[in-house]
Amino acid sequence: MATPPVIAVDGPAASGKGTLSRRIAETYGFAYLDTGSLYRGVAWSLLVAGRDPESDADAAAAAADLDAAAIDGDAIRTDAVGVAASRVAAKPAVRAALLEYQRRFAASPPGGAKGSVLDGRDIGTVVCPEATVKLFVSAAPEVRARRRWLELRAEDPDLAEETVLADIRARDARDAGRADAPMRPAADAVLIDTSSMTIDQAFAAARAAIDPALTSADD
Repeated sequence: MATPPVIAVDGPAASGKGTLSRRIAETYGFAYLDTGSLYRGVAWSLLVAGRDPESDADAAAAAADLDAAAIDGDAIRTDAVGVAASRVAAKPAVRAALLEYQRRFAASPPGGAKGSVLDGRDIGTVVCPEATVKLFVSAAPEVRARRRWLELRAEDPDLAEETVLADIRARDARDAGRADAPMRPAADAVLIDTSSMTIDQAFAAARAAIDPALTSADD
């Protein structure tokens, strides 16, 4: 039985990888998994329970008990949850607990989908190192901070763009500097810098890598 194609999309926060991943999945009829939502779900469950995201034991227990279907998609999108998610994602026990879930999703895409798109920080390097296509989507920190600030200011009009930029830089440092599965492009990843791209341009760049790879896989 042929292995379903996997599109791995990695990159830092606010790079546009989520929007791009969803469009890829919709276009090709693939199942989509935002792996960051799993880590956000762990962080959210800790915060809701009044537990400490810095605690290795609490974070590991929350990851082991996580019910992906019960994650509140709106509640996990706050800035506080995002910061906590970056902290719990640096913990090896959390990553190990969620790794198998991600690999099962890729190996057996739900809903009868013929392939999958996973976006995260270590999909192409750790979760699915044999992915059909690996993309690494990024943008300048200042560009990403402005995007995130525009999203958040409706809820927090007093939020300063400089504060968001500082958070982006700190999160990048944590994600790239963690000992277990640091964020970095896979050696064979296609790099897409969205700093000055529209979503249509980013999607065109992604398709230029995906279409030939899928055609080759079908041969």
